[in-house]
Amino acid sequence: MAKKLTREKIIKQIEEENVRFIRLQFTDMLGTIKNVEIPLSQLDKALDNKMAFDGSSIEGFVRIEESDMFLYPDLDTFIVFPWTSEKGKVARFICDIYNPDGTPFAGCPRYNLKRNLEKMEKFGFDAFNIGAEPEFFLFKLDENREPTLELNDHGGYFDLAPTDLGENCRRDIVLELEEMGFEIEASHHEVAPGQHEIDFKYSDALKHADDIQTFKLVVKTIARKHNLHATFMPKPLFGVNGSGMHVNMSLFSGKENRFYDTKGELELSQAAYQFIAGIVDHAVNFTAITNPTVNSYKRLVPGYEAPSYVAWSASNRSPLVRIPSSRGLSTRVEVRSVDPAANPYMALSVLLASGLDGIKRELAVPESVDRNIYVMNKKEREENGVKDLPSTLKEAMDYLEQDEVLVESLGEHLFEHFIEAKEIEWDMFRTTVHPWEREQYLTNY
Repeated sequence: MAKKLTREKIIKQIEEENVRFIRLQFTDMLGTIKNVEIPLSQLDKALDNKMAFDGSSIEGFVRIEESDMFLYPDLDTFIVFPWTSEKGKVARFICDIYNPDGTPFAGCPRYNLKRNLEKMEKFGFDAFNIGAEPEFFLFKLDENREPTLELNDHGGYFDLAPTDLGENCRRDIVLELEEMGFEIEASHHEVAPGQHEIDFKYSDALKHADDIQTFKLVVKTIARKHNLHATFMPKPLFGVNGSGMHVNMSLFSGKENRFYDTKGELELSQAAYQFIAGIVDHAVNFTAITNPTVNSYKRLVPGYEAPSYVAWSASNRSPLVRIPSSRGLSTRVEVRSVDPAANPYMALSVLLASGLDGIKRELAVPESVDRNIYVMNKKEREENGVKDLPSTLKEAMDYLEQDEVLVESLGEHLFEHFIEAKEIEWDMFRTTVHPWEREQYLTNY
């Protein structure tokens, strides 16, 4: 259960921990964390929901002629940053964005996730539980404290010091997260050199999306203390694995995991199979949201453990959807295509909408694909009903625009501004002359 903080408890903690500054934090459409910092003297104004800011300067928000927006702090997101100065610590609230008339702002990704969770309750579920696994790379900083492409280690999966030189940095990240209330389940080196993963306990979707954003902030902050740059870029290096953010999902009613059925095939319920069918049905279309950058599609290629094809299985890791072996309360559906560049609020919105659409339409789940899809040829994949994921951001956007369920799950404001921003990103990429082109063509033509 989420903690319930009151104004009085927060003020008491502020006094006890000598907090002097408050960050009012929110997330823009592109998943970037934004904040305004206020001195403690302005706390009452913030808690009264009277802190205004210029929304026209934030990506995907509003035009300049309608710029005033208000920050409404969520009291349950109050956290004191443990690494800040003992002379006066910094705390934060995560905020929802509201219009001047007191209505929720439709372009706020966090509010949009809340809207989708309310729709979920009409299906008879009261919790959408999420366990995400964001991966990241650590690169060295140069003498000017700018990121380089020099990795801090050349370790591999589950390696340890001295091969894994990121171990001390990871350990400090874990300590900071635990002090902030995270329950850390595992911390290890990933497959690629310089790549790492820290797993934290599952929680309901809204809290988990908040935690993903907090996790990214902590990882980047602590990495710099070790003279390292942490990046959640999906594919920073050619020839090695990219960084994913596998998303484990389950639907609960009270304390009952509605994906678990002792009498069902594989001990999965009808709702679980219909949810899987919805994910498979919409997977090609939601990829623009779960993999939202030009670079994301450099990761979604065969040979580097990231899924390239749409299928599901309970027994192998090459499909996009996997069913981990745990049962009971831990029964869950894992979507493996998502990457950590995704806006977590928007990604969880489209994943939830996809699964619920499968339940609403009572979709039959396709046959599971229990052999290695990477060794199948195109004809074999077609015979098994395996579709390819989009190969570019442009292709993914075209699919998204055709999916009424996903467009509705984002709302008109977020959808239109997202497409507009990503068309600009694609056009910039398309028209830029890249180093690879000069290497291939400059002397040959």
